[in-house]
Formats: sequence, structure tokens, C-alpha cells
Amino acid sequence: MNLLAERINAVLPQTQCTRCGYPDCAAYAEAIAAGQAEINQCPPGGAEGISRLAAITGRPVTALNPENGSEGPRQLAVIDEAWCIGCTLCLDACPTDAIVGSNKLMHTVIEPYCTGCELCIPVCPVDCISLENVTGERTGWAAWSAPEAAQAGKRYEFHSLRRLRSKGENDKRLEEKSAGQACRPAGPHATHRSGRDRQKARRDRSRPGPRARQARSRYKRRLEPALSPAHR
Repeated sequence: MNLLAERINAVLPQTQCTRCGYPDCAAYAEAIAAGQAEINQCPPGGAEGISRLAAITGRPVTALNPENGSEGPRQLAVIDEAWCIGCTLCLDACPTDAIVGSNKLMHTVIEPYCTGCELCIPVCPVDCISLENVTGERTGWAAWSAPEAAQAGKRYEFHSLRRLRSKGENDKRLEEKSAGQACRPAGPHATHRSGRDRQKARRDRSRPGPRARQARSRYKRRLEPALSPAHR
């Protein structure tokens, strides 16, 4: 990220809502710096945010693009505990890790960390997440502060690193599994056997072979005359 993009990113609200059309605030800042995006695409920043971006870029102040949304109060995500099924989808969707919970256990929102990005809502399969207005009539930067933006930015960086590390670990496990399968020797005995197949193989090994059965038959035939009533 060049110096101009860093200055632009520093005045964005860091909600990571993607309503600007980019995956995060940093990507939007880079697009503005490269002349690939307008400065009126950030609804959380609102009119004040557009003025700040205009001052940095030297571009004229324009109205917020309605295609990106409208300026409004800060929203807080609230999970209906009675309906939450613990699917964990919202945990991955939250850019600031403001939702905590475990698989098949109830999730909850940590209020100070929620940016109101709304990204958790579309991924919820049971529609148990709603938004509540927590700033009344205050909108845009009047409903958000520089310390809150800085905190959200740091938490998003940690969230991104955590996801990248998890992906790397998962890819490594898949590679090791594929390598193990590739190194398995070929041949009739190289195929994977289920527990039932292994038990059958043990039974087969414990049974006498054809030669052993023939020897037993000959031995029994030799014994039959000695065991008959005439020889007793």
C-alpha cells in the first residue's frame, strides 16, 4: 500500500462492511488512490467521510452514491439465543471477531467489537440475527469515533491473519494426506481394508489350507479301521 492509500485508509471507518464494492476498507483505499474508485462509496462514513476523502485526494465533494447504500445510525448485531443452532457461520463472516461461540452451542455478540457491518446476517441459516440502532439519530462519523475505527482495524488485521493461518494449516493437512496416499505401495494387498475385511482376512489365515485339509482327510481314513467295531 502506497502512502496515499495509507492516508485514505486511515480516515475510513474500518467497519469492513464491503458496501463500497471492495472486500475491505484497505482495498477501497487502494482503489481510490489508483483512481479506480470514487470517494462517495462508503455509507458508514457518510457525508463527513466524503469530505475527509476529498481533502486528502483533492477531488470535489459529491453526494453519497445511493447504489452503495445510505448513511444511517450505527447498528448492533443481536443474536436470538432461542433460535441460534450454533452453526458457526457467523463467526467466520464477522470481520472483527465480535461473535463468540462453538459448534452446536449458542453464539453471542461482543457489543464493543461489533461494527454493524451486517455481514453476519446473510450467512445465518435460521435468520436469528437482527440489527438494533444504538446511536439514535447520530449517523456516519457522528455515530462512530476514531478510537473505535482504530480498534476495528486492528481486530480485522488479526482476523485476516487467523483465517490465513487456518487455511495454511488445512492446506498442509490435505497435502500430507495426499502424499501419504501417493506413497502407499501398489498391489493387491495395498488397498484399504475396512474393519470387517480385516477380520475376514484373519479368519481366512486361521483356516487350514487345501494341503492341510487333504492331510487331515488321509489321517482320518487311516484311523477309521482302528476305530471300527471289528477292530476293537
